[in-house]
Amino acid sequence: MSRGRTHQDGSAGDVDYAAHGVGYADLRRADPRIAAAVDAALGDARTVLNVGAGAGSYEPRDRAVTAVEPSATMRAQRPAGLVPAIDATAESLPFDDRTFDAAMTTFSVHQWGDLAAGLREVRRVTRGPVVVLTCDPALLERFWLAAYAPEVIATEARRYPAPESIGALLGGDAVVRGVPVPLDCTDGFGEAYYGRPERLLEPEVRAAMSAWSFVDDAVHARFVRDLGDDLASGAWDARHGHLRTQPTFDGSLVLVVAG
Repeated sequence: MSRGRTHQDGSAGDVDYAAHGVGYADLRRADPRIAAAVDAALGDARTVLNVGAGAGSYEPRDRAVTAVEPSATMRAQRPAGLVPAIDATAESLPFDDRTFDAAMTTFSVHQWGDLAAGLREVRRVTRGPVVVLTCDPALLERFWLAAYAPEVIATEARRYPAPESIGALLGGDAVVRGVPVPLDCTDGFGEAYYGRPERLLEPEVRAAMSAWSFVDDAVHARFVRDLGDDLASGAWDARHGHLRTQPTFDGSLVLVVAG
């Protein structure tokens, strides 16, 4: 069952972006190397639907994009150079069958109220490839955060659908491709800081990751204390210091591409 629009700003998923989405555009800026992977997966599509478009990360600038975003908070953060987003949900797209050459969604499917219904709708309105940038829950424990905030990793593992399930729901010749995370990644999701642990001590950085909104203040406090102590003592660097110069991290980030 779809949860419908359950939050004050119209957010339709499990996160209230009126409370947790402010400042998102500043910290969740599209990384150009990840963007290149998304762009390549879209092929030669001229018209692209972006579902759960948020503040516009990863929307191509050289194609005709139609953006859909139910959260008023997120729509308000879209830069002036992007098309305004339509107020709608993935589960009920206001478009005719096969309207778009391609469709995309980034860091969004785990927040939809009804994943199967949403993917059916995206497939219905799209002639060509559907590109989903998401995380594989089976790979989340590769990230050292699992040792410091297992509750956050467990929350993400419950929320993210398996990539194979996404592909099966979309049908066609779906493939799953790993996407390396760059050391200086500009998109502030969790693994973006694999080699910059100090940044995760900043409350505003954690606030830009929806998973942290599901754990209580005690988890935040314990995480800041434990990671801060290990950074001060050198214990974190003894275990993970090589990550500070490792160019990329093969974590849970994947692309699901369904032709």
